[in-house]
Amino acid sequence: MRLVIAEKPSVAQALSVVIGAKQKKDGYLEGNGWRVSWCIGHLAGLSSAESYDPKYAKWRYEDLPILPKHWQYTVGSDKKKQFETLKKLMADPEVTEVVNACDAGREGEAIFRTVYTLAGCQKPMKRLWISSMEEEAIRAGFQNLRPGSDYDGLHQAALCRSKADWLVGINATRLFSVLYHRTLNVGRVLSPTLALIVQREAEIAAFQPEPFYTVVLGLSDFTASGEKMKNKTEAQALQEACLAAGSATIQSVERKEKSEKPPALYDLTTLQREANRLLGYTAQQTLDYLQNLYEKKLCTYPRTDSRYLTSDMAQQLPVLINLAANALPYTKGAVIRCDAGQVINDKKVTDHHAVIPTQSIRTADLSALPVGERAILELVTLRLLCAVAQPYEYAETTVSLDCAGHPFTAKGRAVLNPGWKELGRRYRDTLKNKPEADQDSEAKALPLVSEGQPFEVMVPGIKEGKTSPPRHFTEDTLLSAMETAGAKDMPDDAERKGLGTPATRAAILEKLVSAGFVERKKSKKTVQLMPTQAAVSLITVLPEQLQSPLLTAEWEYKLKEIERGELAPEAFLDGISDMLKELVSTYEVVEGAQVLFPSERESIGRCPRCGGDVTERKQGFFCENPKCRFALWKDSKFFSAKKKQLTKAVAAELLGKGKVPLKGCYSEKTGKTYDTVVVLEDDGQRINFRLEFDHQKGGRR
Repeated sequence: MRLVIAEKPSVAQALSVVIGAKQKKDGYLEGNGWRVSWCIGHLAGLSSAESYDPKYAKWRYEDLPILPKHWQYTVGSDKKKQFETLKKLMADPEVTEVVNACDAGREGEAIFRTVYTLAGCQKPMKRLWISSMEEEAIRAGFQNLRPGSDYDGLHQAALCRSKADWLVGINATRLFSVLYHRTLNVGRVLSPTLALIVQREAEIAAFQPEPFYTVVLGLSDFTASGEKMKNKTEAQALQEACLAAGSATIQSVERKEKSEKPPALYDLTTLQREANRLLGYTAQQTLDYLQNLYEKKLCTYPRTDSRYLTSDMAQQLPVLINLAANALPYTKGAVIRCDAGQVINDKKVTDHHAVIPTQSIRTADLSALPVGERAILELVTLRLLCAVAQPYEYAETTVSLDCAGHPFTAKGRAVLNPGWKELGRRYRDTLKNKPEADQDSEAKALPLVSEGQPFEVMVPGIKEGKTSPPRHFTEDTLLSAMETAGAKDMPDDAERKGLGTPATRAAILEKLVSAGFVERKKSKKTVQLMPTQAAVSLITVLPEQLQSPLLTAEWEYKLKEIERGELAPEAFLDGISDMLKELVSTYEVVEGAQVLFPSERESIGRCPRCGGDVTERKQGFFCENPKCRFALWKDSKFFSAKKKQLTKAVAAELLGKGKVPLKGCYSEKTGKTYDTVVVLEDDGQRINFRLEFDHQKGGRR
């Protein structure tokens, strides 16, 4: 009996149909010598800090950095039943081999290996590696199962990625939250991405628009423009000179025939960018829709960074192109061509080939799909047709003229073969919110003219304009910036550049929004990503190393080296640990941080150390001065031992008078209660409490 473990129940069901495991059991399916079960995403994850030591339940500067020597995992409370099912199945003597059928990528490898390791399983392991959920692809995958050891490097890279994120997230978040007295989420990829957005807004705010002026000549059937001029008076003088001259003479006519190759197929990031630009979908929505299409066997594996297909797919490509053309209503009557050589490149395919539709679109009822899934499937299908189509060919004519001794230029374009752009035009015509048209493609053809030919000048005009600031980020442009961040400083042959991976970028954007650092704001047809004041403040106080895209890009590069067995995992993690040790020991609070992080909390008293305001928070009462670490913790063992609470009123009196009377304190020795006075003692480093008794009144009882 062989056990197959998939990532989701729906995938397990699809695999079971192909291999004949159709008998339903509690938490798995069985039949034909197979058992098929599933995870529910990540069944287990790295444990919280307090699981290593209860003292880490409090966020204290003194405990940083937290660097586990032996990593622990915790099974999610809502997933324990399924974990126990998998553990029991793996331990069953009838099971002789375990097949990892989780998604064929870094995260899928991590999900399976974590469960396999926590269950203490040591049985032989095989790997199902497929890019499509079609029955033919599944059947071929099971016929070519690979040894699990082939993916040990991928597993190590996945482990290092999760541990690195834990180390940076836990330590940096606690460090800056404690120092600035508010929760400040810091992450390995999160912070550099946020820095990109904040920097862009700073560039926009600092931008000073500069006016410019262009003299435009009206010449019978076309117009010609002069050079941009910064001075309006000079432009007016040229306008008068052209009016006086009355004519313009053609100096040269240059005609070039050009072509524009079809775009490459989609990887996940380019699909997310296009869906955001054309349809307004967020990166996460696109990924979710595409994942659903994959599980419905209508699209290939979504989390890919490749934009090409492999040579073994060339033979079936014409059939798929024909099915794709028939699936789209607006391709009827269009000339469809299939040049497979434009999309086949084995050297540019990594773990998975580009995202394309599958042959299952032949029988699928596309009208029954949810709107989002259908829209994404249309985009993927259209891109396949465009990618194998003819080039867009056109003739570009540039005419140079002279008027009053000054140069003018007119440009025109005549389409020779619309090629792949005709399909794109037909698609855009179906959209309600049409994107801005491509200015180049809208250029009109010029009339036939010849060198030396004179033209009467109509009334020359002056076109006024201003230089434009950088544009606010949208998800489309931010994903592009994440993809290329730090790339110019990386080796040319680096397989992984930029911030994050195609599989993780959407989650990063959603986390920035949910953490209150980024807001989505609609402007006309687009949705812009705008940083909040909290984001600007955080990036202001973060050191360069935590917001540098280059550092994170280097880490992604090293993770790829680990995957190939070229770098030891320990070396990678030691480097991150050393960086965190240095950060904790050398970082100094930024001057004037009170302005960056203004408090809206009510002051309950003055800090005995620095005189700053002490305010209440969830865990206790803290000084608002970031450089001061005075704190009265609500879960103080001193008060809890006496069965008393450190309330707001008690804390306020301790701060105001240095002492507070307490009645009915519990004695652990006698089990009785007593009245006393609690005195606050603070030496500038540590806080202590001592008791004072009024012996004349009896004190204890």
